[in-house]
Amino acid sequence: MQIKLINIGFGNIVSAGRVIAIISPESAPIKRIIQEARDSGRLIDATYGRRTRAVIITDSDHVILSAVQPETVANRVDTQDAREENES
Repeated sequence: MQIKLINIGFGNIVSAGRVIAIISPESAPIKRIIQEARDSGRLIDATYGRRTRAVIITDSDHVILSAVQPETVANRVDTQDAREENES
């Protein structure tokens, strides 16, 4: 079993197998999830001080903030999957 990694910006990488959702931070419920994660110590801020554009929810209930658009992160997962299919 091979571990798939996703670049979420600024050299930060997340295991693709642990990602449940990649969502936009604009709605009130997502902002609430971010605040709850911050309060309970489950928030990982990978934005380097920039605007949060994607919120990544993991199966370990951690919340990761990224400055990369959700579509870009999702495309990186798809591109990696396509590359692996071509190699096999």
